[in-house]
Amino acid sequence: GGEGGFDVKKAGDTRVGLVGFPSVGKSTLLTTLTGTFSEAASYEFTTLTAIPGTLKYRGAKIQILDLPGIIEGAKDGKGRGRQVISAARTCDMILIVLDCMKPVTHKRLIERELAGFGIRLNQEPPEIMFRRKDKGGVNYQELVPQTKGLSRDQCTKILKEFRITSADIILRGDYDADEFIDVINDDCKYMPSLYVMNKIDQLTIEELDIIDQMPHHVPISSFHKWNIDMLMEEIWNYLKMMRIYTKPKGQIPDYEEPVVLHATRPTVEDFCNRLHRNIMKNYLYAWVWGSSVKHQPQKVGKTHMLADEDVIQIVKKV
Repeated sequence: GGEGGFDVKKAGDTRVGLVGFPSVGKSTLLTTLTGTFSEAASYEFTTLTAIPGTLKYRGAKIQILDLPGIIEGAKDGKGRGRQVISAARTCDMILIVLDCMKPVTHKRLIERELAGFGIRLNQEPPEIMFRRKDKGGVNYQELVPQTKGLSRDQCTKILKEFRITSADIILRGDYDADEFIDVINDDCKYMPSLYVMNKIDQLTIEELDIIDQMPHHVPISSFHKWNIDMLMEEIWNYLKMMRIYTKPKGQIPDYEEPVVLHATRPTVEDFCNRLHRNIMKNYLYAWVWGSSVKHQPQKVGKTHMLADEDVIQIVKKV
């Protein structure tokens, strides 16, 4: 039969992927979060296609994708792994669901699989300026002393592997060879991720203390619905989401349907483009109420930085 079920339409403001080995409780978690029923059974490989569910949290619509179990060797094309990971690349954030009874080697395996597909978890893109040229050799500059092994010779060697003879390189930080290769390849996706430790109802207090030392993790039990609120809170913080409310002239602000922005420091222009790209053509100025302005309301230009839960009214040219 034809392979179906993977082209899930992107709905809502944000997309969160659930990744994990078979039967760690992803489907139960999806059901708990969204009320979407994803068939769950106690044997391996129950979910075969990506099942989307949407949940509303603080006014924002978050689409959650239950991606099928990743098996070792997905990046080499085993199982349905290829499609799982390409679906994972379209997400804004990844929740790695781990069974806290099974060892942490699972975590390493999943990280390795995702890294093999160019998904970098909880990392910032390296600040390396790289530009190819037709001629002129390698122009190399480092603004910070390199301690992880990058140097002019090393960079030239790496470029030789890619058959590049001329390029401009400026290193604005201390990086290693892998990060430099990522910049040349230019196909990495940097996204936040959380480790969701499921089935904590089977643990002792001592074991919980050990788990507690892991970075980026939230312990939950999706079966008993424990700690789901904290999980939602963390998802919100990791996604750096911001709600901006719109106010039509002479009416009260629309608090039901906020416009959700993902930028770390969004401007009024970002907000307008998120609504419709023709707005900026007729934009004159905007009135803003909220924590980003001194006066309520204040007249601002398009470069003004917005803050969470600001109310904005756009004035167009007549």
